Amino acid sequence: MSAALQPIPTGKPLVRLRDLSVRFVSRDTTVHAVNGVDLDLATGEVLCILGESGSGKSVTLRALMRLLPRTARVEGEIEVAGRDVQALGERELQGFRGGDVAMIFQEPMTALDPVFTIGQQIGETVRRHEKASRREADARALELLELVQIPSAKRRLAAYPHELSGGLRQRAMIAVALACRPKLLLADEPTTALDATVQIQVLLLLRKLQEQMGMGVVFVTHDLGVAGEIADRVAVMYAGKVVEEGPVGALMGGPLHPYPRGLLGATVHAGMRGKRLTTIPGAPPSLERLPTGCPFAPRCPEVEPACTTAVPAPRSPTPGRAARCIHVASATRPAAVPLGHPALG
Repeated sequence: MSAALQPIPTGKPLVRLRDLSVRFVSRDTTVHAVNGVDLDLATGEVLCILGESGSGKSVTLRALMRLLPRTARVEGEIEVAGRDVQALGERELQGFRGGDVAMIFQEPMTALDPVFTIGQQIGETVRRHEKASRREADARALELLELVQIPSAKRRLAAYPHELSGGLRQRAMIAVALACRPKLLLADEPTTALDATVQIQVLLLLRKLQEQMGMGVVFVTHDLGVAGEIADRVAVMYAGKVVEEGPVGALMGGPLHPYPRGLLGATVHAGMRGKRLTTIPGAPPSLERLPTGCPFAPRCPEVEPACTTAVPAPRSPTPGRAARCIHVASATRPAAVPLGHPALG
């Protein structure tokens, strides 16, 4: 049985992160990129990780696939499809990537190999993970290009990445990622380089494919509109921590933490003609020298002395929602419900 076909143990989430921390260590400094992240993802669910550049979104995604450089120091628990990712050997890791989990990168021109055709790249993935013949792999490649709605799919199999437009390259990248029917799909800002019309087409396609295949998806973005379009649940990251998590409608309709409130206030939407956008003052903290208390405190309009002495524990006012802020009323003891814990929903 291939890695892609191994069943997920009953009762376990598809993805389970506990106290995930990632540090990049060099001779001169240490960068604390991810700092104690707890997250769960159910099979068939779409989780959007939202935050500005440098918040730790992409590093968290790469930790799930063990794609971080050797300078990275990873601590905590990482489980995907019931497997301890940290314990996988190199041979197991090759089957895990592309089999259990696949990734769509931000820029397909750098992710796709420029010297092989689109058909060759999809076919190689199918042959590697499913032990298929060349004829079977070619048929699967054509099926996938049609699945991602690439026009003249048969002709595009012989095309090289540079011969396709940005939108078609991104669809081809999605086809490569879906080649072996992964249980988990990771998407690292896959629509950022696309124009608005193509962006919405790709988002709708991803959501449709996710529902058809029953995959779990972790989607990284800094765009609130994208999160609202594709997510079931949103986790907002700041300075390497998840500061708020909840269902997309509830979080967008009334954020609990000042940071996502600030992001929403700085977002252009219908009906804003003639109105001024609000801004979040200051800049994110240096990940080399994190503050003692809440990392958002220097920029927060609601800061109090207690905010600067210790990082707030997660508080859960209602089932399914949680935030790291002392101003959030908690219906349970703060330390009892970590962000991303199954008890949240």
